[in-house]
Amino acid sequence: MIDEQTEKPRSSFWKELPILLGVAILVAVLVRAFVLQTFFIPSPSMENTLKIDDRVLVNKLVYDFRSPHRGEVIVFKAPTEWSGNPNGEDFIKRVIGVGGDHVVCCDRAGGQERLIINGKPIDEPFIFPGNKPADQDFDVTVPAGRLWVMGDHREASGDSLEHWQQSGEDINEATIPEGEVVGRAFTIFWPFNRATWLTVPKQFDGIPNP
Repeated sequence: MIDEQTEKPRSSFWKELPILLGVAILVAVLVRAFVLQTFFIPSPSMENTLKIDDRVLVNKLVYDFRSPHRGEVIVFKAPTEWSGNPNGEDFIKRVIGVGGDHVVCCDRAGGQERLIINGKPIDEPFIFPGNKPADQDFDVTVPAGRLWVMGDHREASGDSLEHWQQSGEDINEATIPEGEVVGRAFTIFWPFNRATWLTVPKQFDGIPNP
Protein backbone atom coordinates (compact mmCIF):
# COMPACT_ATOMS: atom_id res chain seq x y z
CA MET A 1 0.00 0.00 0.00
CA ILE A 2 1.39 3.33 -0.96
CA ASP A 3 0.92 6.31 1.35
CA GLU A 4 -0.29 9.26 -0.56
CA GLN A 5 1.08 12.60 0.62
CA THR A 6 -0.94 15.62 -0.20
CA GLU A 7 1.31 18.55 -0.90
CA LYS A 8 0.24 21.52 1.23
CA PRO A 9 0.08 24.81 -0.58
CA ARG A 10 2.87 27.14 0.52
CA SER A 11 2.39 30.89 0.75
CA SER A 12 4.57 32.81 -1.55
CA PHE A 13 6.98 35.22 0.14
CA TRP A 14 6.50 37.66 -2.68
CA LYS A 15 2.74 37.60 -2.26
CA GLU A 16 3.04 38.24 1.47
CA LEU A 17 5.68 40.96 1.15
CA PRO A 18 3.29 43.81 0.21
CA ILE A 19 1.06 42.90 3.16
CA LEU A 20 4.00 42.85 5.57
CA LEU A 21 5.24 46.19 4.25
CA GLY A 22 1.77 47.66 4.56
CA VAL A 23 1.46 46.50 8.17
CA ALA A 24 4.92 47.85 8.99
CA ILE A 25 4.08 51.24 7.48
CA LEU A 26 0.76 51.36 9.34
CA VAL A 27 2.44 50.54 12.65
CA ALA A 28 5.10 53.20 12.03
CA VAL A 29 2.45 55.81 11.22
CA LEU A 30 0.42 54.94 14.33
CA VAL A 31 3.50 55.01 16.56
CA ARG A 32 4.55 58.39 15.17
CA ALA A 33 1.05 59.81 15.49
CA PHE A 34 0.27 58.61 18.99
CA VAL A 35 3.32 57.26 20.84
CA LEU A 36 6.83 58.38 19.82
CA GLN A 37 8.26 60.96 17.47
CA THR A 38 11.75 62.16 16.69
CA PHE A 39 12.67 65.84 16.61
CA PHE A 40 15.88 67.60 15.71
CA ILE A 41 17.15 70.71 17.51
CA PRO A 42 17.47 73.69 15.11
CA SER A 43 18.56 76.44 17.51
CA PRO A 44 20.80 77.14 20.52
CA SER A 45 17.91 77.97 22.87
CA MET A 46 18.38 74.83 25.01
CA GLU A 47 22.19 74.71 25.09
CA ASN A 48 24.06 73.02 26.59
CA THR A 49 21.37 70.51 27.50
CA LEU A 50 20.48 70.23 23.82
CA LYS A 51 22.77 71.33 21.02
CA ILE A 52 22.02 72.24 17.42
CA ASP A 53 21.33 69.11 15.31
CA ASP A 54 20.79 66.86 18.32
CA ARG A 55 17.98 64.35 17.76
CA VAL A 56 15.55 63.65 20.60
CA LEU A 57 12.78 61.14 21.14
CA VAL A 58 9.48 62.55 22.35
CA ASN A 59 6.87 60.57 24.28
CA LYS A 60 3.53 61.75 22.87
CA LEU A 61 1.41 59.52 25.09
CA VAL A 62 2.49 60.52 28.60
CA TYR A 63 0.43 63.71 28.85
CA ASP A 64 -2.74 61.87 27.92
CA PHE A 65 -2.57 60.54 31.49
CA ARG A 66 -1.10 63.46 33.44
CA SER A 67 -0.08 67.10 33.15
CA PRO A 68 3.52 68.20 32.49
CA HIS A 69 5.75 68.51 35.55
CA ARG A 70 8.23 71.22 36.46
CA GLY A 71 11.69 70.53 35.06
CA GLU A 72 10.55 68.38 32.15
CA VAL A 73 11.70 69.22 28.62
CA ILE A 74 8.66 69.46 26.37
CA VAL A 75 7.86 69.95 22.70
CA PHE A 76 4.84 72.16 22.02
CA LYS A 77 3.02 73.90 19.20
CA ALA A 78 4.20 77.48 19.49
CA PRO A 79 1.65 80.29 19.25
CA THR A 80 1.88 82.29 16.04
CA GLU A 81 3.01 85.27 18.15
CA TRP A 82 6.02 83.23 19.23
CA SER A 83 7.01 81.64 15.94
CA GLY A 84 5.76 84.13 13.36
CA ASN A 85 4.68 81.10 11.34
CA PRO A 86 0.90 80.90 10.69
CA ASN A 87 1.31 77.25 9.67
CA GLY A 88 2.57 76.35 13.13
CA GLU A 89 5.97 75.42 14.45
CA ASP A 90 7.24 73.11 17.18
CA PHE A 91 9.33 74.59 20.00
CA ILE A 92 11.26 72.80 22.73
CA LYS A 93 11.73 74.31 26.21
CA ARG A 94 11.90 73.38 29.88
CA VAL A 95 8.83 73.67 32.11
CA ILE A 96 9.58 76.10 34.94
CA GLY A 97 6.10 76.76 36.29
CA VAL A 98 2.79 74.91 36.04
CA GLY A 99 -0.74 76.17 36.63
CA GLY A 100 -0.99 78.10 39.90
CA ASP A 101 2.76 78.43 40.44
CA HIS A 102 4.19 81.74 41.62
CA VAL A 103 7.48 82.34 39.78
CA VAL A 104 9.71 85.27 40.74
CA CYS A 105 13.10 86.58 39.71
CA CYS A 106 15.18 86.79 41.65
CA ASP A 107 16.50 85.68 45.00
CA ARG A 108 19.92 87.27 45.44
CA ALA A 109 20.95 85.85 48.78
CA GLY A 110 24.67 85.21 48.95
CA GLY A 111 25.28 87.16 45.76
CA GLN A 112 23.80 84.40 43.58
CA GLU A 113 20.69 85.07 41.49
CA ARG A 114 18.08 82.33 41.56
CA LEU A 115 14.49 81.93 40.42
CA ILE A 116 11.96 81.45 43.20
CA ILE A 117 9.09 79.01 42.66
CA ASN A 118 6.31 79.04 45.25
CA GLY A 119 8.68 80.62 47.73
CA LYS A 120 11.55 78.15 47.16
CA PRO A 121 14.78 79.46 45.53
CA ILE A 122 16.03 77.01 42.91
CA ASP A 123 19.57 76.47 41.64
CA GLU A 124 19.79 75.84 37.90
CA PRO A 125 23.17 74.29 37.03
CA PHE A 126 21.73 73.27 33.65
CA ILE A 127 21.51 76.83 32.29
CA PHE A 128 24.10 77.95 29.78
CA PRO A 129 27.40 78.98 31.43
CA GLY A 130 27.53 82.72 32.07
CA ASN A 131 23.77 83.22 31.72
CA LYS A 132 21.66 84.69 34.50
CA PRO A 133 18.36 82.99 35.40
CA ALA A 134 16.62 85.95 33.73
CA ASP A 135 17.61 89.23 32.13
CA GLN A 136 15.14 91.22 34.23
CA ASP A 137 13.09 90.90 37.40
CA PHE A 138 9.58 89.48 37.05
CA ASP A 139 6.79 88.26 39.30
CA VAL A 140 4.11 86.06 37.71
CA THR A 141 1.44 83.56 38.67
CA VAL A 142 0.88 80.91 36.02
CA PRO A 143 -2.81 80.55 35.04
CA ALA A 144 -4.50 77.17 35.52
CA GLY A 145 -3.96 74.83 32.58
CA ARG A 146 -0.97 76.78 31.28
CA LEU A 147 2.83 76.49 31.50
CA TRP A 148 5.68 78.97 32.02
CA VAL A 149 8.54 77.64 29.89
CA MET A 150 12.15 78.81 29.46
CA GLY A 151 15.14 77.72 27.43
CA ASP A 152 18.29 76.60 29.24
CA HIS A 153 20.25 79.11 27.15
CA ARG A 154 18.39 82.04 28.63
CA GLU A 155 20.10 84.71 26.53
CA ALA A 156 19.24 82.91 23.25
CA SER A 157 15.71 81.72 23.96
CA GLY A 158 12.39 83.05 22.73
CA ASP A 159 10.42 81.82 25.73
CA SER A 160 7.82 82.84 28.30
CA LEU A 161 9.93 85.65 29.72
CA GLU A 162 10.60 87.22 26.33
CA HIS A 163 6.93 87.13 25.38
CA TRP A 164 5.87 88.41 28.80
CA GLN A 165 8.12 91.41 28.13
CA GLN A 166 6.99 91.91 24.52
CA SER A 167 3.28 91.57 25.31
CA GLY A 168 3.29 94.24 27.99
CA GLU A 169 3.30 91.60 30.75
CA ASP A 170 0.29 89.66 29.45
CA ILE A 171 0.54 86.34 31.30
CA ASN A 172 -1.66 84.48 28.80
CA GLU A 173 0.52 85.45 25.85
CA ALA A 174 3.59 84.49 27.87
CA THR A 175 2.40 80.98 28.74
CA ILE A 176 1.56 77.83 26.79
CA PRO A 177 -1.76 75.95 27.04
CA GLU A 178 -1.25 72.38 28.18
CA GLY A 179 -3.36 71.29 25.21
CA GLU A 180 -0.66 72.54 22.82
CA VAL A 181 2.02 70.26 24.28
CA VAL A 182 3.09 67.57 21.80
CA GLY A 183 4.97 65.46 24.32
CA ARG A 184 7.95 65.04 26.62
CA ALA A 185 11.48 64.84 25.22
CA PHE A 186 13.02 62.02 27.25
CA THR A 187 16.27 61.10 25.53
CA ILE A 188 18.92 62.33 23.10
CA PHE A 189 19.57 59.47 20.69
CA TRP A 190 21.79 61.19 18.10
CA PRO A 191 24.69 61.78 17.82
CA PHE A 192 25.68 58.63 19.69
CA ASN A 193 28.39 60.37 21.68
CA ARG A 194 25.74 62.63 23.21
CA ALA A 195 23.12 59.95 23.87
CA THR A 196 21.59 60.45 27.31
CA TRP A 197 18.31 60.49 29.23
CA LEU A 198 16.65 63.86 29.73
CA THR A 199 15.69 63.46 33.36
CA VAL A 200 14.17 66.08 35.64
CA PRO A 201 16.97 67.88 37.52
CA LYS A 202 16.95 67.12 41.23
CA GLN A 203 16.76 70.85 41.95
CA PHE A 204 13.04 70.66 41.16
CA ASP A 205 12.47 68.20 44.00
CA GLY A 206 10.73 69.62 47.02
CA ILE A 207 9.15 72.65 45.36
CA PRO A 208 5.87 73.14 47.27
CA ASN A 209 2.57 73.19 45.48
CA PRO A 210 0.98 76.63 45.15
